Amino acid sequence: MLRFDGKVALVTGAGQGLGQAHALAFASRGAKVVVNDVMVAPDGSRLASTAAHDVVKEITSAGGEAVVHEESVATREGGASAVESALAAFGRLDIVVHNAGIPGRAPVESLTEENLHAVVGVHLFGAFNVLSPAWPHFMEQQSGRVILTTSGVGLFGSAGASSYGAAKMALAGLVRTLALEGAPFGIAVNGLAPVARTRMAGEVFGTLTPKIDPALVAEVVVALAHQDTPYNGRILSAGGGRVAEVFFGATPGYFNEQLVAEDVLDHLVEIEDRTGYELPGDAMEEVAMTAARFTDL
Repeated sequence: MLRFDGKVALVTGAGQGLGQAHALAFASRGAKVVVNDVMVAPDGSRLASTAAHDVVKEITSAGGEAVVHEESVATREGGASAVESALAAFGRLDIVVHNAGIPGRAPVESLTEENLHAVVGVHLFGAFNVLSPAWPHFMEQQSGRVILTTSGVGLFGSAGASSYGAAKMALAGLVRTLALEGAPFGIAVNGLAPVARTRMAGEVFGTLTPKIDPALVAEVVVALAHQDTPYNGRILSAGGGRVAEVFFGATPGYFNEQLVAEDVLDHLVEIEDRTGYELPGDAMEEVAMTAARFTDL
């Protein structure tokens, strides 16, 4: 059984749904948990709720250790205080699971600046606000595990969810970049695109809803956070017991040193042919695919 004895996990958005499942799963395996949550309604308004306290009570009643953090990680101050909560209560921080989020479904033509900032602020800036103060501690202890919650809405798209999708796709880029930055310090960063029944998702999954228990996704988070898991810079889709990797590849493509616009239209089949596609490890490895086509380099 994977254990986290002596480890401290900070889970954002842990008052209910996926975050609650993550917090309970870590606690059941010996981790000390910081339960962060600022309860909001589906429209983004603040709710008076004891959800985070209820999660902590459930953990401590079972013999575990947990504390509540109720500030929003959408601000730098909130993110910093979440990290400080872990250090003050438990003296260390080993795992960050950024799960906090709010709905963001609005057609791009009617998207307000307020809505855009709110959605991006929680999903994307929230990750930076927590990880920026956590990172030096990870570097100093030469270890750390980060799981960022992306979404199929960002990875594959969903009409009417431009702000949410853009923020979630940005998190995929953050996973890839921080994985490279963290590797020399023993820090692993991975992404998770969950499929689970939650308050925010509502009935969007239809008849699949009863099958997609958040607890099944939490088990994948536990696996990604464990030191024995070799993954770094990966993005997993998880739901209902299915776990799969989502990856970014590049086709060999079409090459012509004298390329003109007409060439692009004439060679679309070759451009999109995925035979022999590659999985670049970073941006320069993808650039190298272009360099390789020149015979004089």
